Amino acid sequence: MAKRLQPTLVLATLSAAFGSAFQYGYNISVVNTPHKVLKSFYNETYFERYGTFLDENVTLLLWSCTVSMFPLGGLLGSLVVGLLVDKCGRKGTLLINNIFAIVPAILMGVSKVAKAFELIIFSRVVLGICAGIAYSALPMYLGELAPKNLRGTLGTMTEVFVIVGIFLGQIFSLQAILGNPTGWPVLLAITGIPALIQLLSLPFFPESPRYTLIQKRNEETVRKALRVLRGWADVEDEMEEMRLESEAEEAEGRLSVLNLFTFRPLRWQLITIIVLMAGQQLSGVNAINYYADMIYVSAGVEPSSSQYVTVGAGVVNIVMTVISAFIVELLGRRRLLLAGYGICGSACIGLTLVLLFQSTVPWLSYLGVICVFAYIGGHSIGPSPVPSVVRTEIFLQSSRPAAFVVDGAVHWLTNFIIGFVFPSIQELIGPYSFLIFAGICLLTAVYIHLVIPETKGKTFVEINRIFAKRNGVEIPEMKEERPAAGLHVSSAPAKETTF
Repeated sequence: MAKRLQPTLVLATLSAAFGSAFQYGYNISVVNTPHKVLKSFYNETYFERYGTFLDENVTLLLWSCTVSMFPLGGLLGSLVVGLLVDKCGRKGTLLINNIFAIVPAILMGVSKVAKAFELIIFSRVVLGICAGIAYSALPMYLGELAPKNLRGTLGTMTEVFVIVGIFLGQIFSLQAILGNPTGWPVLLAITGIPALIQLLSLPFFPESPRYTLIQKRNEETVRKALRVLRGWADVEDEMEEMRLESEAEEAEGRLSVLNLFTFRPLRWQLITIIVLMAGQQLSGVNAINYYADMIYVSAGVEPSSSQYVTVGAGVVNIVMTVISAFIVELLGRRRLLLAGYGICGSACIGLTLVLLFQSTVPWLSYLGVICVFAYIGGHSIGPSPVPSVVRTEIFLQSSRPAAFVVDGAVHWLTNFIIGFVFPSIQELIGPYSFLIFAGICLLTAVYIHLVIPETKGKTFVEINRIFAKRNGVEIPEMKEERPAAGLHVSSAPAKETTF
């Protein structure tokens, strides 16, 4: 296995991650700061058409649609990604997905000239589809492209570039740059630039070697791709590992989403990705972001300056996510997840105390800002980036597309739920709402400690075998020449179990 990153592998990762994960992050943050400017555009456009201004409640409804259409589109994208990655390949799916970034970028860029705010709302749905596809296809591509000793580092690139997108969205949307009445069409249209760069660069890099060998059966193409990606000619050991994975899949068969839910040898892998995705979103990261401005203001930060504190939080986010990318192969997946959830849970408890007592102890407000930054740092080192690595590692090629459909659906659905429900919960129980998030952090950490094995440095087949005992399946005897990778349920033949 390659011990260091080769130039081709680095450039392929940059092309794929910048052109795909960036879309997700950028479009999460880009509409937050200039929301007043965009609402004014909605009102002015309506006045020019009908000679009257929008009712305040209608304006709020239109804006809610603008924001909420993005996760809705993400859910739609996650439901079709399994079919796309099987039919078009991992790289092919990423290239096709650029259509869902370039077209809405153009529509949003001309929306002001066309005097049509509907184009913005429609484009947010399409951009959500783009993000939903990218969030599943990209880690699949990077995880299958990387050697096992670098899989953690490359796997975290999905989250690194999501965070970079969020940060650049925060910077560009500052009022002094593009978040103003004249600059916002350019601000929204920028999302098409990374997609265009990927469309021009990614075709020069290899398709996933695993997809090419296991599903396309083209060994010569795989051999050439691996030599370029690894930097030397002898790649037969890695090809043999892929053949073993292919043998294991003959026992499983190709799994659909429905089959996945009834397939006993993957029971705990399926539960694991559901827990990791639900824990990631329900642990309060979006609620913390939602609540951050109020905490900053209570600490004495001027409302007009809170946008710059938000940028500071973005810097913390990027730094900690990059640190995670560099140490995930050193410390392992489990340690980063457990440490991250521990920090997040503690920060939520701290925030609860701050919000309860800051009116009587004014200096506690500053502790509130520290708690927000600590939470962001904790989430960035474990719960945000590491699940992208684990969800690729715990499934074989035959079940990975179906697993990513489930994974994406849980991710976007819980994202939507927390954004929709949190304001009501906060209104009902106030600061105590963060104790709920602390509890979710604790429960997720307990599950990780009890169920999820350490996967660093292991092949996909080895990881599959680790889960076998928990799933209650029989592991065949080792062959004399090499380990057998197939699994079957002891109570019934595997083929009867899959379809």
